[in-house]
Amino acid sequence: MNAALKEQILTVLAEIPPGRVTTYGRIAAMTEGGTPRLVARALRELPAGHGLPWFRVITASRRLADHGGAEEQRRRLVAEGVLFDERGKVSPARMWP
Repeated sequence: MNAALKEQILTVLAEIPPGRVTTYGRIAAMTEGGTPRLVARALRELPAGHGLPWFRVITASRRLADHGGAEEQRRRLVAEGVLFDERGKVSPARMWP
């Protein structure tokens, strides 16, 4: 992934407000040449202690992706007031932008 695209992805990531979520695809659409997979890759490559709200990015089906940090992601989102329904989906009202 080129540095310019990665910078675009991280810039969008930093803009997601507390208590809101967005999808890998929505972030990709806000970049020049990004794809949901490239967004996921950029998030996986974040260095320790970065401070960016990676946990506010969910799948297009409004669920958490299946990854090792999913439990931590859910905990952080709930702490911000993001709730999940019985199917594990986030309310569409919580979507950003």
